[in-house]
Amino acid sequence: MTALPWTLECSACVPVRTRSAEGLPGVCDVCGAPYLVRYESAPSPEHKAQLRRQRWTMWRYDSWLPLAPGEHPVTLGEGGTPLLKATRVGARHGFEQLWVKDESTNPTGSFKARGLAVAVTRAVAGGAKAFVIPTAGNAGVALAAYATRAGVTARVYAPNETPRPIREQIRAFGGDLQLLEGHIGDCGIAVRLHAANTGAVDVSTLREPYRIEGKKTLGLELAEQLGWTLPDAIIYPTGGGTGLIGMWKAFQELRDSGWLRGALPRMFTVQAEGCAPVVRAFETNAERSTPWENPTTVAAGLRVPSPLGDRLMLRALRESKGGAVAVSDGALQQAAKELQTLEGVDASPEGGAALAGAIELKRRGTIQAGERVVLFNTGAGWLYRA
Repeated sequence: MTALPWTLECSACVPVRTRSAEGLPGVCDVCGAPYLVRYESAPSPEHKAQLRRQRWTMWRYDSWLPLAPGEHPVTLGEGGTPLLKATRVGARHGFEQLWVKDESTNPTGSFKARGLAVAVTRAVAGGAKAFVIPTAGNAGVALAAYATRAGVTARVYAPNETPRPIREQIRAFGGDLQLLEGHIGDCGIAVRLHAANTGAVDVSTLREPYRIEGKKTLGLELAEQLGWTLPDAIIYPTGGGTGLIGMWKAFQELRDSGWLRGALPRMFTVQAEGCAPVVRAFETNAERSTPWENPTTVAAGLRVPSPLGDRLMLRALRESKGGAVAVSDGALQQAAKELQTLEGVDASPEGGAALAGAIELKRRGTIQAGERVVLFNTGAGWLYRA
């Protein structure tokens, strides 16, 4: 199967502004907002039967992804991650149906593999020879690996305090790692300067349209694993937000195509108390977040003080009748330890944040004990250990 033709649609312009998928698109050249991929139509329900013949990777959904006819993706076998029942953790905290989608089993140790595989595939098809990215850690590892897989180069800008195993993995995959003082926003400034000076393709979060399509497979995969139904609630640790945005896009596309049975889930974002711009914006009914001053958290992937996708995240939370919650570093570290010692899931701090957020939402009465709840462990805990 191959995806149907697609165009790119600005996520903010009114009336909606579109452009072709030709070349190497960045953000909207009028308003600077992210582009979203829009397909001419969706695969029919009959295509579901063909999935039985597809490998258990995210590319089994190639008819839902931006691939040209006859094109082979840049892949390391990403996706196909397990959905695990968290029976003991659930019993400890009063959840009757708690599940963990464990993204630590991806080739580069995190969910970032999904988005970067698609972004690199599309950019290389458009003629890219060099890439650049800012990272809190895992995106840099993934870009280094997929750039090497494609036979091109990658420069990675990361904060000095990026965990040592992550720095070593970036270098091991051939990435040109540049460490800077400050946070990921400061690294983003360096990335845009490097891209302007060298022509390297900037694959920062939402500054090109295809990482979302890769992250969309989180939702496609979850739906298939649950028999083409969806949980009552999804708890997602959020920094840049492409996973949350991509899943909500996937669920709407699945619904519109007739592939799903039942209702869409409520989407909940979890951030760290020391860096929670989306939580603050949600709680104050704002349409955009304001930059978080002096962001601090041990969960490196959540240390994103000014996410470009804030508007899209807030839209997903509100359309789904979900919400947002911030948790302390102590709570997320304890929750990660519980996933490790009670369930054998090597949770990252961000995965711990998802569990801590679920516990807090249940305490508030926002989530009920009998609801089917899926939380995401977005990366491997070993990448954070010195």
